[in-house]
Amino acid sequence: MPLSFEKYEQKFKALADEKRLQILYELCQRGNTCVCDLTEVVEMPQSKLSYHLKILLDAGLITKETRGTWSYYELNPSEINNLLSEQLCCIFRPADANSNCC
Repeated sequence: MPLSFEKYEQKFKALADEKRLQILYELCQRGNTCVCDLTEVVEMPQSKLSYHLKILLDAGLITKETRGTWSYYELNPSEINNLLSEQLCCIFRPADANSNCC
């Protein structure tokens, strides 16, 4: 069975953008967050934010839950933990007693 790096390429392309990294960081800090609250924090219109969220969602780095007309996003910790170095994981992991961060 040949190795497929396509899924990793998609994930790393999603990470290769400063705004998407900022979105991931904010989701890490806030937990489950409505898209309406993220627009102010990352200072971009909802249409542009939705574009970036779709890329992160398609890469499996975040999850989405729809409640009524609003979408709520949060980090997908298993994907984050599998992709990032220990140093970067410390940035995108909430601080808790079980964390092995620096």
